[in-house]
Amino acid sequence: MYRISELAAQLGLSRSTLLYYEKRGLLCGRRASNGYRLYGEQDLQKVRLLQQLQAGGLTLSECKQALEAKLDRTVLSRRLAELEAEIAHKQQAHSLLSALLGRGSLRNWHTQANKLAPDAHRNWLEQQGFDEQQSLYLKWLSKDMNEHDTYMADFMAVFHQLERWGPGNDADTHKALAHIPFAPQNVLDIGCGKGFASELLARETQARITAVDNEAEAIQSLVRRLQHKGLDKRVTPLCASMTALPFAPGSFDLLWAESSAYIMGFAAALNAWRPFLSSAGCLMISDLVWLNDTPSEQARIFWQQEYPDMQAIAIRLAQIEQAGFEVLAHFTLSQQAWADYYEPLKTEVTRRLSHQPNSLALQDMAREIAIYEQYLGEFGYQMFVLQRTD
Repeated sequence: MYRISELAAQLGLSRSTLLYYEKRGLLCGRRASNGYRLYGEQDLQKVRLLQQLQAGGLTLSECKQALEAKLDRTVLSRRLAELEAEIAHKQQAHSLLSALLGRGSLRNWHTQANKLAPDAHRNWLEQQGFDEQQSLYLKWLSKDMNEHDTYMADFMAVFHQLERWGPGNDADTHKALAHIPFAPQNVLDIGCGKGFASELLARETQARITAVDNEAEAIQSLVRRLQHKGLDKRVTPLCASMTALPFAPGSFDLLWAESSAYIMGFAAALNAWRPFLSSAGCLMISDLVWLNDTPSEQARIFWQQEYPDMQAIAIRLAQIEQAGFEVLAHFTLSQQAWADYYEPLKTEVTRRLSHQPNSLALQDMAREIAIYEQYLGEFGYQMFVLQRTD
């Protein structure tokens, strides 16, 4: 026979737990003449069996039922399903914690975080030691802070060999410029890249042009181009962030932003940049849009990952009106403009993949090229020529 403290020691439980079991009818001690509760070998074995059932995730009530009657398979099936869901959750938690420690990929996590909480995600990246430029590149390109440096080294090695850093050509830029209803005097080219639009604006207008990009190599390339073509007195290059432009309100009568607004988000860019325009000033802004109401599944899945805010033209037009602009014109970027960017990109990526088949950056670029080759026409860049309304 065991006193309650002895039984508790045998089972590795507390005295209060055994008293609770007795209250629930799982134990039934006998009182000795001296008032102590006494328990026998059967009580010991019953609690040990109870512990084995509890190890399966059953509640005390379910354990009591299992001890006193035939097993209820419905109860067991429900508990198994709950346990499997808990295991899956724990596995996800384990994978995330491992990845945060640099032992796995964070790409899916970063993609989801950017989709659900883009501003908070970017702020968090900056708290982890990434500056604004790195945070934006991580958000849109590498999508894994553990692999970011390697990814960006491979990515920039490709882009340093390219003339254009995005779809576009002089013909489409000139077409958009033709819709500006006045001769601009002060122009800001936002996200200018290597400055093809800046160069055309300098040739085709008499305006003073400021060209802004946060990539120093692009600005250096622009400086060399302007000097070579004798346009360096007309254009002022500036390495700065489009999210914190260092200009006074009303400084420009024309803002130009080809293929760059997605970095901030289209609607956010409209609202952030509008104050820099003078009264009745114009904004030329382009954005990747759906041209098909029912895009192919593969294209839809790809762009949901790469540009979650991608929308139909009608939605962009509604956002434009809400931001305080009138649409003067809009048109879809030509296929030639895409070819001028993707054909040199494909040549460079194919060449490098033969030597670096495991490069995530090169694999991502190859995947994007394949989407362009198969599905262009279901999506495209739309050029929007807008005028500020007051």
